[in-house]
Amino acid sequence: MYQENWPDTYFWPYHQTRTMSVIVQPVTEANLLQDPLRFDRHVPPCAIVIFGASGDLSKRKLLPSLYRLFYERRISQSFAVVGSSRTPMSDDQFRDKMKESVSKFLEDAPFDEDVWKSFAQCLFYVAGDMSNPESYEAIREKLDEVEQSHQTAGNVLFYLSTQPSFYAEAVKALGAHNLTKGRGWRRVIIEKPFGHDLQSARKLNEEIHQVLDESNVYRIDHYLGKETVQNILAFRFGNGIFEPLWNRRYVDFIQITAAESIGVEGRGAYYQEAGALRDMIQNHLSQVMATVAMEPPTVFDANNVRDERAKLLRAVRIMKPEEVEKYAVSGQYGPAKVGGQDLLGFRQEPSVDPNAQTDTYAAVTFFIDNWRWAGVPIYIRTGKRMPKRVTDIAIQFHAPPLGLFSQETKSGLREARPNLLVLRIQPEEGISLRFLSKSPGSGMRLRPVSMDFNYGSSFGERSPTAYETLLVDAMTGDPTLYTRQDMVDASWQIVQPILDSWANTKFDFPNYDAGSWGPKASEEMLARQGHVWRIP
Repeated sequence: MYQENWPDTYFWPYHQTRTMSVIVQPVTEANLLQDPLRFDRHVPPCAIVIFGASGDLSKRKLLPSLYRLFYERRISQSFAVVGSSRTPMSDDQFRDKMKESVSKFLEDAPFDEDVWKSFAQCLFYVAGDMSNPESYEAIREKLDEVEQSHQTAGNVLFYLSTQPSFYAEAVKALGAHNLTKGRGWRRVIIEKPFGHDLQSARKLNEEIHQVLDESNVYRIDHYLGKETVQNILAFRFGNGIFEPLWNRRYVDFIQITAAESIGVEGRGAYYQEAGALRDMIQNHLSQVMATVAMEPPTVFDANNVRDERAKLLRAVRIMKPEEVEKYAVSGQYGPAKVGGQDLLGFRQEPSVDPNAQTDTYAAVTFFIDNWRWAGVPIYIRTGKRMPKRVTDIAIQFHAPPLGLFSQETKSGLREARPNLLVLRIQPEEGISLRFLSKSPGSGMRLRPVSMDFNYGSSFGERSPTAYETLLVDAMTGDPTLYTRQDMVDASWQIVQPILDSWANTKFDFPNYDAGSWGPKASEEMLARQGHVWRIP
């Protein structure tokens, strides 16, 4: 019988009110009861099979997240990880490789040698090719083994961290080898991109549903696991002062920005086929938009929340082909010198076609045709090689109907700036509300001030990473933060006319310098609506 070898003394976060200290104390049942909110969801016994276990996602995100959950005792002691990829390795070699990755990529958390020794006992490896039937039989044998040794109760979570072209093949093989059925539950997490366009996404859904029921399919979108994205729901529906203002009567426009300062970082071949619109707007940012603009669910549960997100995406106006040029902008970064450093253009990146028509920048104006948001533009932009790394949502409210405090300047009257609510997703999670206040002294001269909320300083404890949150959700069977089939379909529908138009357009690329905020056409798109991009 497998016995968990927990260390007698254990470092773990223990907090009271809004401060945090680290206390060294024996881990006993009494200790756990003192802080029940950290263990509010019971994670059942299970095994996780990671296909593509030697890839970047596993090394950078999945194993560090699982280790951290293990460190915090949020995972059941009856737990095992079975990694699988084509690279030949023994269990011990896999453990050594993952130790190196976890210690390197663990975010804002300590690496404890004693905890790792216990965690490593839960790691196993099966070498094999996903196209080889023998690989699935070897995985079956390993799952039977860990079910006995680690008491996983037959529950299995399969994680497809592979090339998207293998998704359908892997699911079919899991079904053919009876791995999707067992004594316990069986669930499959599928990474993005889910399809390359609307047609391929629908085909992939059909193939997966031949084997799996929709309730067992978890399409992961790590943006939905970020604390600030989740906090949008709490902010809107938990506070009576904001939700009444969350509509066309008070909101002038909304901007969603996801800017990256890096280039393609060695992923030129993949990115050349994907582009910014597919890579970010179709999935991550459309889901963020749906979360910001959705109607209140009648009950806060997975079905109701996802119903409202899907309903919002279906309400997004589908562009006509002749509207694409007006409401969507494609860009590609060119070489530039920034801070004394010569930055390559996209076409000079390794593995990129020197004549590539790939969009490394995309900006789109969406309109939602429902009573709450009719006429309110929602601007979404994302790009590589921008001046800084930042993801946020800016909600600008209408200016007062009468400018009582307009100020005289040398160039004429200047209206006071409208109120602005900013929800910061990364790198620093928080919320900021800008309003006007009287400057000290005589006269009514106004200046903008901000009220700021920051996760780190307000709660005094580390926020879980998106993958930690989403892995726990999958193990507990909570799909609230996962995208459903109809949501994926709706998000592809709103970008498909843009993809079709851009596929038949010859762009004069590059059209923005590395280190800038994007092409001039993006500014012109907003100017036609009387708006400008906010500089984060």
